[in-house]
Amino acid sequence: MNDDVGILLLRVVIGLLIAGHGVQKVSFRLGGKGLQGGIDEFKADGFRGGAFTALAAGLGQIGSGLLLALGALTPLAAMAAIGVMTVAVTVKTGNGLWVQHDGYEFPLVLITVAAALGFTGPGAYSIDAFVGIDNPPLWAGTAALTVGVLAGLLMRLVLHRGTPSAPDTHQGQA
Repeated sequence: MNDDVGILLLRVVIGLLIAGHGVQKVSFRLGGKGLQGGIDEFKADGFRGGAFTALAAGLGQIGSGLLLALGALTPLAAMAAIGVMTVAVTVKTGNGLWVQHDGYEFPLVLITVAAALGFTGPGAYSIDAFVGIDNPPLWAGTAALTVGVLAGLLMRLVLHRGTPSAPDTHQGQA
């Protein structure tokens, strides 16, 4: 019982954070800069695809995050979250690990938690439990992690055009 409460807490907080991150990519909600802001962010990071890339990332985060929070189709939700966050890791790797330097610490935490949920399942307080699919087999967690990472790396390979555009280092200077 305590395990199920702990998994519920973890699942809801992490799921809503992932979903919120997606909302920021496609809207002005939660401090987002609208779809154009998402497009500009991906362009600055060296990605092509414009609105398609921003929408795919944003909607992937919203959908996977909400599914994780609800405990619905948990291994598939974990796979999608892992895929999107793997792309984020590839973008931030050059900045090192720590978030203070825009590193990949946070996406790595999200990948780890999503993978853990893919292996453990969503717990008793979930939609998956309600329909009787809350205890995924080992292969489901393995597939979520493996396919998620490979899909993220494939997206990076397909959509990344090379060197990102240089940030404006002269902001606010006269």
